[in-house]
Amino acid sequence: MQAVRTRPEQRAESAVEASPLASARSWSPEAEIGMRVGDIWDSLDAQHDAQQQQLSHGDKLNSCFDSIPVASFPHTFDGAQLVEIPSDATLAEAVDILSRNRIISAPVWNVDAPEDASWIDRYIGIVEFAGIAVWLLHQSEAAAKADVGADELAAKLGTVTLEGAAAAAANVREPKMAESEGAIAEVFGALPSSDLFNKTKVKDISGSFRWAPFLALQSSDTFLTMLLLLSKYRMKSLPVVDIGEGTISNVITQGAVVHMLSECAGLHWFEEWGTKTLSEIGLPIMRLSKIVKVREDEPALKAFRLMRRKGVGGIPVVDDSGRAVGSIMIKDVKHLLTASENRDYRTLTAKEFIANARQSSGERQMNIITCSRGDSVKDIILKLDAEKRQRIYVINEEGNLDGLITLRDIIAKLVYEPPGYFGDFFNGVIPLPQNSRV
Repeated sequence: MQAVRTRPEQRAESAVEASPLASARSWSPEAEIGMRVGDIWDSLDAQHDAQQQQLSHGDKLNSCFDSIPVASFPHTFDGAQLVEIPSDATLAEAVDILSRNRIISAPVWNVDAPEDASWIDRYIGIVEFAGIAVWLLHQSEAAAKADVGADELAAKLGTVTLEGAAAAAANVREPKMAESEGAIAEVFGALPSSDLFNKTKVKDISGSFRWAPFLALQSSDTFLTMLLLLSKYRMKSLPVVDIGEGTISNVITQGAVVHMLSECAGLHWFEEWGTKTLSEIGLPIMRLSKIVKVREDEPALKAFRLMRRKGVGGIPVVDDSGRAVGSIMIKDVKHLLTASENRDYRTLTAKEFIANARQSSGERQMNIITCSRGDSVKDIILKLDAEKRQRIYVINEEGNLDGLITLRDIIAKLVYEPPGYFGDFFNGVIPLPQNSRV
């Protein structure tokens, strides 16, 4: 079976006009987009000055981004190739593909689709590390809660020994043990070596994909559409589809957008927005009371269980005083799924899990990055881009958690959705079940 299919990059020519400033230095493709925004911004100012009118800052940004097609966005996949996963790959193979390519999601192509199929028939969706983790956690919890005998539990989960299944089944029959991290850890700890992980096909969990097949942009769609989908509509990545070829020509992620914004630092339209403090722009949106967290002495499995139940992609690990000492993301489940000693992880505390993951893979992402309410939006964008992170935690003067800011929050403050903007855009796409969102 073909494990990975790649597609040559089909880079669209940028519609960005040359800027006089470009002769002074070499500009990145992202900065060129920023200069184009600046040109549109200036033309709007001149037009409304002549009419003795004044647009708000938000209106101008909306107009700028609604004037630029997504075909102008730089291609974001490495090596000029797009990694795709065949629909008949197993979950274990999918995790291996994602890990080897250091990506968190990939389109799934339908191996049974005819060569001349349209994109909507060629692809069945986008599979994410998070989606696989959430599906496995859901299956393990459902099995752990079910009042079944050891033989049936072993059959469902493919556990290595009936003794382990019997122990889990015996535990969960007690009402107060139904939520036990120990029972869930026993079940989930066996998954990497189980039939559930090694024989379940990617196509079999398509119901856990974020959209079916997925929300896709066409090259003629605008930056405004893209920004709204990545923020208000909770998309983490957006394929850009070549309708004529029935293929994906680009994938735009939240991280790629934040990188574009970081490259715009110094441009007047960005500075006018980016120099505002978090408090001035209304961040953080998520307050301390809403932050899902886990103590460092609690089981690491509890962190993943909380992420699934609360629909979040990561949580901080805090000490007894409430100070954040690290962070566990849903994608860190790869240390449970891919490590040869994976069954040891089910007994580790959150603190031990982080230490082991750092030792085995040098996972810097588990370090927590912080800011204060007095920092500017520009500061946060530059820090998130430099660290390649999706979230930053706000701390107070005592160093304790005070809020959370994600890439989505920042993009959401850049643009707003005009009334009736999307019309029938969402017709024909099926949202993911609410309890599977991460």
